[in-house]
Amino acid sequence: MKAISHLIALGVASAIGCAENAVVAQTNFSAAHSWLQSAEIAPPFTLPVGRAAWEKQRLLVRAQLEELLGKLPPRPKLPKVETLAREDRGDYRLERFRFDNGAGATVPGYLLLPKKVSGPAPAILYCHWHGGEYDLGKEELFQSKHTPEAPGPAFAKRGFVVLAIDAYCFGERNGQGPGGEAEKGSAGEMTASKFNLWVGRTLWGMLLRDDLMALDYLASRSEVDARRIGVTGMSMGATRSWWLMALDERIRTGVAVACLTRYQNLIAEEALKAHGIYYFVPNLLNHFDTEAVVALLAPRPVLLMNGDQDAGSPVEGIHAIERVVRQTYALYGSTNEFQSVVYPGQGHVYTPAMWAKTLAWMEVQLKP
Repeated sequence: MKAISHLIALGVASAIGCAENAVVAQTNFSAAHSWLQSAEIAPPFTLPVGRAAWEKQRLLVRAQLEELLGKLPPRPKLPKVETLAREDRGDYRLERFRFDNGAGATVPGYLLLPKKVSGPAPAILYCHWHGGEYDLGKEELFQSKHTPEAPGPAFAKRGFVVLAIDAYCFGERNGQGPGGEAEKGSAGEMTASKFNLWVGRTLWGMLLRDDLMALDYLASRSEVDARRIGVTGMSMGATRSWWLMALDERIRTGVAVACLTRYQNLIAEEALKAHGIYYFVPNLLNHFDTEAVVALLAPRPVLLMNGDQDAGSPVEGIHAIERVVRQTYALYGSTNEFQSVVYPGQGHVYTPAMWAKTLAWMEVQLKP
């Protein structure tokens, strides 16, 4: 795949690519600049001329992504899910479930089923954030701590089936890593990362693998219209959202809030500390940066919302991603399906205006 990735990255160097390199180089002339200049970073990502050529290239990009995530255990066609409890919550029914991920871990989750829906309903795969809140996980569904209202019930009341799981090291899985109960929080996350690196895979890849198993389960439910599934989340949940869309065509649309990071710009801004160890995929920058990942979403509709003061997503990097991805959508004649909004003066937040746009977006994209 190394030779293939070089072919992907090469091509006629565009003015856009040169400008992006200049932005990174001029951002910081200190240690970050020296490290970047001395590393073997892939050339700027360039699109081929024409949709047919891109369709071939995108298959290679996705295959390269899957290889970079590591030697992930194959996942079953459908996870064997155990329903633990059912509750009536008024507007919706709540199911508590869990499944064995086949890699030494049990994955607990929630499924919200709206009552006032006839026939298969649209669905939301909800990805919780990180924020160092290891005890929270999927409970984010029922809190208005990061979103203006509790997202799970809000979506369910509007007729969406909602599913969320605990990611590795979060919620009920805090203290369930290879170090056991003695290692919780960031210590457990570090141990889980170390273990996965030693066996040839990444924690990020394993986290996404669980999300894809959750998607398999969600799409299998009779209450769900598998053609109308969206994904959303904030921060780590945002990154999970656009990576999942890149990896799986079943996801029809997505909304990602407060995390759209171009990795070279993150380095140049000396902001690697803004993201935990789970986030890093070895060797990725030898092939491409995240504009290549986001380009895989085309031509499906996606809404990305970020603040220009968010240290974890330098705004120059956001704009570099936008330039390439808009060209990708243009190949399909669907430039309006790619929406990236940068809010001036905002940091790592989920504002009421952003939440209103999220709800409206899912209504338009997933309902007839």
